[in-house]
Amino acid sequence: MPEIEIRPAQPADIATLAAIDHSYKSNYVWQMNLTMDDGSVGINFREIRLPRAVNVDYPRLPRKLIEEWTMRSAVLVGILGGAPVGYISLSENIAPTTAWVTDLAVSPEVRRKGIASALMIAAQEWASHRNNRRMIVEMQSKNQAAIRMAKKLGYEFCGYNDHYYANQDIALFFGQFLR
Repeated sequence: MPEIEIRPAQPADIATLAAIDHSYKSNYVWQMNLTMDDGSVGINFREIRLPRAVNVDYPRLPRKLIEEWTMRSAVLVGILGGAPVGYISLSENIAPTTAWVTDLAVSPEVRRKGIASALMIAAQEWASHRNNRRMIVEMQSKNQAAIRMAKKLGYEFCGYNDHYYANQDIALFFGQFLR
């Protein structure tokens, strides 16, 4: 893992963070299947390999992100070589004693180097120090890299919300109890 510094976001970071390419490529999607019988509803997700990689746009517009950051409980920034290369934003007002990761982005040129994991671990420490007992991470159903990272860090699937994002994509939620 590269030497990364994690610190709270500063006003000077905002333009750099908003300029990060939040899109990603995916070969997989968690497909939702809904069955309805008399008196019961069944929902399951299964990982489906797509016939070709798709480019997935981030569900929030950069200008909206800047507005939303001011409403977040915290925005932590990953610094590599003196420059911001990623961030994680957290809210505490969604569920009691729970820190909620709403956004996590890393610059494409430094992805898959442990920066997102370092940001997640720093966010867990931040949440624990604020007496949160649980952390939830939200992500799009096509964000296989984020799903795999969350599972690698011990997070478990704990729910979903269809039509959650402005682009009508499904949000998957992965949670973990904090120590």
